[in-house]
Amino acid sequence: MSEQSDQDTLIYLDHTQPLGDRVGDLLARMTLEEKISQMQHGAAAIPRLDIPAYNFWNEALHGVGRNGRATVFPQAIGMAATWDPALIQRIASAIADEARAKYHATLTRKGDTLIYQGLTFWSPNVNIFRDPRWGRGQETWGEDPFLTGEMGAAFVRGLQGDQAANLGLELTLALLW
Repeated sequence: MSEQSDQDTLIYLDHTQPLGDRVGDLLARMTLEEKISQMQHGAAAIPRLDIPAYNFWNEALHGVGRNGRATVFPQAIGMAATWDPALIQRIASAIADEARAKYHATLTRKGDTLIYQGLTFWSPNVNIFRDPRWGRGQETWGEDPFLTGEMGAAFVRGLQGDQAANLGLELTLALLW
């Protein structure tokens, strides 16, 4: 089989294929060891499948964290005081725009990315803040479950963007401690 015809059968690399088919094809091609290597924040490269190394550790709770200069928005507890999910969605959209710009700039400059330079974010924090002894209440939307749900959902929609245009972040990880 020629290399070109082999490439034609790699469904996981074909962006026109349904996501479920692509994921299934990729998983079927991976060995158990390769699958395990992807289950940590510093996921190893799999050269035979054209999968680069990737670090999933990043945070964008109130702006792109720990990746050079970035716009800093108020902590989640302060943003929750607005009771304005539309505003939170716009803020998260701005965070996503800045994250993509930083990601692509790093790829252009260095050819790869390290910790705090990817497009996967441990945000938003959707824990309900009930006990001040926890010490991280400023990272939450507060103690109201309805408000937390509304703000958290708006934040995720903002980070992910218009999926039809595929401009948002591919994956948002809601943070639950």
